[in-house]
Amino acid sequence: MNTGDPWPDLDEAEHRVLVMQRKLHRWAVADPGRRFDDLANLVYDPAFLLVAWTRVRGNKGARTAGVDGVTPRSVGTGAPEMLDRLRDVLKAGRFVPARVRQKSIPKASGKIRHLGIPTTDDRVVQAALKLVLEPIFEADFRPCSYGFRPRRRAQDAIAEIHYLASPTRNYEWVFEADIAACFDEIDHTALMGRVSGRVGDKRVLGWVKAFLRAGVLTEDGINRETITGTPQGGILSPLLANIALSVLDEHFAAKWAALGPEWTRAKHRRSGGAVMKLVRYADDFVVLIHGQRRDAEALWDEVGAVLTPMGLRLSVEKTRVTHIDEGFDFLGWRIQRRTWSGRTGKKAIYTYPSKKSLASVTAKVRTLTRRAMHRTLADLLRRLNPVLRGWCSYFRHGVSSRTFGYVDHFAFWRIVGWLRKRHVGLNMHTLVRRYLPGWQIRAGGIEMFRPTAIAIERYRYRGTKIPTPWSSAATPGTPAPAA
Repeated sequence: MNTGDPWPDLDEAEHRVLVMQRKLHRWAVADPGRRFDDLANLVYDPAFLLVAWTRVRGNKGARTAGVDGVTPRSVGTGAPEMLDRLRDVLKAGRFVPARVRQKSIPKASGKIRHLGIPTTDDRVVQAALKLVLEPIFEADFRPCSYGFRPRRRAQDAIAEIHYLASPTRNYEWVFEADIAACFDEIDHTALMGRVSGRVGDKRVLGWVKAFLRAGVLTEDGINRETITGTPQGGILSPLLANIALSVLDEHFAAKWAALGPEWTRAKHRRSGGAVMKLVRYADDFVVLIHGQRRDAEALWDEVGAVLTPMGLRLSVEKTRVTHIDEGFDFLGWRIQRRTWSGRTGKKAIYTYPSKKSLASVTAKVRTLTRRAMHRTLADLLRRLNPVLRGWCSYFRHGVSSRTFGYVDHFAFWRIVGWLRKRHVGLNMHTLVRRYLPGWQIRAGGIEMFRPTAIAIERYRYRGTKIPTPWSSAATPGTPAPAA
């Protein structure tokens, strides 16, 4: 691309970026050992910076400021001057990222997650770097990884587990694991070693390393250096985490490849050997084992040895071995094999919302339906409907009908309770006549979203045939997994 070109309009910029990304991805797929040079020109190319800014401005975090106190939403008409300045600084080699602002948020487990919020300038540069680097590294990522990757989602990971654990394939034992403080403990030297395996441009490597070492301004106002880890909240962090965690994907892919074709794997299974498949979503992963419990138990040391060079370790509290009949929780789902026909004894894999997920949505409903939370019923429905709709959309591909019925009943009567508290002088008959005509809840043109109206349907299993945004089909050379 000619970096001397004037700033294009957004449609032209997106087209130019997509064309270049397709080339990068095609070249990376064609030559797995290729190291890409002269990528810095793309990072500060007008088209890449403009698309990066558009994504930063449209992100949910655009209302949040970094240490500079500037939110992307507040930039407004000053965006062209900001992009011109950023481009000049990057071209001149003077770009230095600022510290990230630490923000602590509670986790469902009761612990605290520390987010690192970059400045607006740093977010734009990170987004441009991601536009350049992601197509290259996507060529190397394995099909078993689903988190923070384009066109892949949690439902694909659950469908893969459903496919492998079904009675016809019989992956019965599950090593369910979690990596302790993954984003905080990634070793910078090991990570940069993996990045430099594909990137030869020293300027790009310098920018990535600078973001890793930028430091943190804590909520107490203390400047803290970042010796390890990549801050959660950064646009580039999920991609860097996937690059680090791909050591795990490569390890299990090599074990699978070492077993040879299907007939040798079948022979290996008949002789008592174990066959394993990894399903990973960011730092949460499970290994499904066609074998014995001892094969699953042995993974404690094996996985630990794979993660150690990256500075990572397994979480003792969240890692355990279980049988598929006992069931386990993964990505908000409960996955369990059950008998579905008492007469024939046939079994099937059931996926449905976990108790923790159900408790989470009911807690949100309970919080939103407190008496002092909203001025009118329309305000309440405007806040409550997206929560119910989003939760049900996520779980509509499982055995969720009964759970949806419970959530529907719970939310309905919480709203009725809210109305009774807001209108203390009204008896139930008058309340129903005024606010619940036909036992339907609506106000200001807004109707309560009913979870029972969501259609339950099986998610279409896509296996390894999940295309990237830069190809119309799956990457060549990745056949569907054998049973």
